[in-house]
Amino acid sequence: MNTNDQFGKQGWTPDKIKGLSGKTFIITGTTSGTGFEASRILLSKGAKVVMLNRNAKKSEDVIATLKKELGNHINVSFILMDLAEQASVRKAAQEVLEKVTRIDALMCNGAIAQVPTQKLTVDGFESQLGVNHYGHFTLQGILFPLIEKSKGRIVTVGSMGYNMGIKTIKFDDINWDKDYTPNDAYSQSKLAQIMTVYELQDRLKKVGKTDVKVYACHPGSSRTSLISTSGSLMMRIIFGLMKLSPLTQSAEKGAYPELMCATEEDLDQKEFYGPTGRSNWVGPVGAHKLEPHAKDKAVAEKLWEVSEKATGFKWNL
Repeated sequence: MNTNDQFGKQGWTPDKIKGLSGKTFIITGTTSGTGFEASRILLSKGAKVVMLNRNAKKSEDVIATLKKELGNHINVSFILMDLAEQASVRKAAQEVLEKVTRIDALMCNGAIAQVPTQKLTVDGFESQLGVNHYGHFTLQGILFPLIEKSKGRIVTVGSMGYNMGIKTIKFDDINWDKDYTPNDAYSQSKLAQIMTVYELQDRLKKVGKTDVKVYACHPGSSRTSLISTSGSLMMRIIFGLMKLSPLTQSAEKGAYPELMCATEEDLDQKEFYGPTGRSNWVGPVGAHKLEPHAKDKAVAEKLWEVSEKATGFKWNL
């Protein structure tokens, strides 16, 4: 569907969100950037937000900031979770299931990017694949029964990086023990996330579980701390300069695609959502082209099997 037909020339904006009282959103990575902005906007609409973050102090500070801006009445909390550790993901997911009775949307927003040298997680995964893909893969799987019961959604925040490096999954060296580059490893992790969205859609359709909607989106080129948190000095300098140009947008605008996918009624799951302006880095939010390699069925099926084996989590589908 053409963006201008669906949302007008301005694209989707949060003023299209109706009241969210009684709805619950689980969001990873909310201490800054798009995750923080998404949380703020959802809370301003009356939603309940549970943040999943690895830093307790930053989480407490963020909650204090949000209460100062929006009022003490807002329903916001956090659960400690490190996407880089499967045990932490499992523990946090169980805590979510104990604390909430419904999940209207699980928003997989947390990420690391452009890690300068190969690093492995405690579970032995290349760090970007481990955090961005495997961490969310397990989290989605554990929370899926409650999401299904709630007729909720899974929103995966990908990146245009899926198309800016390797164009497939390097199954023969998925950890990049040879020829590691920050960009290719990041590209693979984001491609893995996006591929899993469409593979999950297919698997749900096959078994008739159509109450859960699964969406892929990306924030465009947004002024967040993502690169400064995990990128090399050179990448931090380059992105620091980019932030001063019209090729970037605010973190708030970067949050619009995931907010749209979490709340908008009439969205096509097969689409890929994000800014529709120059290079899909900035501009009105809507659906835009996804390159064919991101929907390579054979690769996606193999990736699913590899992911279940790597994480030790078998989806009940």
